[in-house]
Amino acid sequence: MVFAGILHEVAGEWLYKNCYLYKSVKQDTYLFQLATMVATFICIMGPILLLQYYREQKKKTQEQELITEMQLNLLRSQLNPHFLFNTFNTLYGISLQFPKRTPDLIMQVSTLMRYQLDSSQKETVALNDELTFIESYIVLEKERIGYRCDISYHQDIDVEGDYRIAPMLLIAFVENAFKHGTGAIDACFVHIFAEVKDRVFSFRVVNSIPKRKWTWLLPKSVSVIRWRD
Repeated sequence: MVFAGILHEVAGEWLYKNCYLYKSVKQDTYLFQLATMVATFICIMGPILLLQYYREQKKKTQEQELITEMQLNLLRSQLNPHFLFNTFNTLYGISLQFPKRTPDLIMQVSTLMRYQLDSSQKETVALNDELTFIESYIVLEKERIGYRCDISYHQDIDVEGDYRIAPMLLIAFVENAFKHGTGAIDACFVHIFAEVKDRVFSFRVVNSIPKRKWTWLLPKSVSVIRWRD
């Protein structure tokens, strides 16, 4: 509106005197200049706003497709069947020798399955819930191979922080560590560290590896993930 007023004054002092296009009486009004500015603004901003709207809708569609794909992958990526098989074998053996420990282990398996089903429909979950899931997994692995493997888990998380993370993001690192770091190894180890420092989540997994001709120089395998809140 201010620019229309300035244009009206400029038109009256210069344009109408020097340009043959400005000869109509209607052009020598403030409303005409304001209407001209509005029409020009619509012509310029209309395509820009439409393009911006198209980009936002495309981005939302891509995000929704990514979420849908992640949910499908979570549904497909069930816990390792070998892990479940070994776990049930462990439960069976312990139930024969130590029947009092069986209920707690069954509850751990139930926690794993319940969390996996519940989190598969969510875009993010609480970090504490994800780490509780990891702890349940580690407890079962300790029962299975703890007699021959050094397993440790250290956590330093700010309980007051409301941190969220994509579901089932950490289990792949932990499961691979036990799968590839404890098979056919007597003196094996798996060390897991989780911490939040300066609102940055760090997750570190260190495990032993079998001694082979092409890996004899590598004493351990390390997986690290960082997530900034």
